[in-house]
Amino acid sequence: MVWDAGAAKADTPEAALAQEFVQFCVDAGVLRFGEFKTKAGRMSPYFFNAGLFDDGAKLGRLAQFYAKALVASGIEFDMIFGPAYKGIPLGAAVSIELARLGRNVPFAYNRKEAKDHGEGGTLVGAPLKGRVLIVDDVMSAGTAARESIALIRAAGATPHAIAIALDRQEKATEVGADGRVQDVDHSAVQYVQRELGMQVCTIARLADLLQYLAAHTGGEHDAHRERVQAYRERYGVS
Repeated sequence: MVWDAGAAKADTPEAALAQEFVQFCVDAGVLRFGEFKTKAGRMSPYFFNAGLFDDGAKLGRLAQFYAKALVASGIEFDMIFGPAYKGIPLGAAVSIELARLGRNVPFAYNRKEAKDHGEGGTLVGAPLKGRVLIVDDVMSAGTAARESIALIRAAGATPHAIAIALDRQEKATEVGADGRVQDVDHSAVQYVQRELGMQVCTIARLADLLQYLAAHTGGEHDAHRERVQAYRERYGVS
């Protein structure tokens, strides 16, 4: 069974952007293949580490991908929120790129622990108000997203949309009544869309990664594609 649901439609600017982004991530070493244990305890054949966008050139180009995807999505928002920790540089970089494109919006982020001096509190930057766009790298279980949503609502603003670099398109996990972690039939992205009514903008999805591997045949790419395909068939959502 070939899982391709959710990939950007072929021969569109969104599809080209997704493929360009995957290539960029592979070249930058941000997207790697092998055997990696996820937070859910699964052995994943690939790993996306946004922490390796670790110099000005890579972070700047990443921000360009986010900005292009956001413009193409048509999502409207009044400000950007970057959740600690990876979301802080991502949100800042995206706000800078959007300003360069002529759309200057306020930016804020949170601390993990509240300060008891200076301005105090856990929030830094512009006051949270209006329709807030959360910028992060990926959503796995959706825990970080729910925390950000709670912070935004507590401040009296509206959590309106989320922008992420990669949608893994796999089943989320939840703790059951018996205390055990179990798979559910939806992904974290689908939960945010269906249950919370928020829009989600993604630069690329797992289906786009599979398309990339299908277009780069031979040698290790074939083995990577088979393993990623098998993982998608086991844990993927439609």
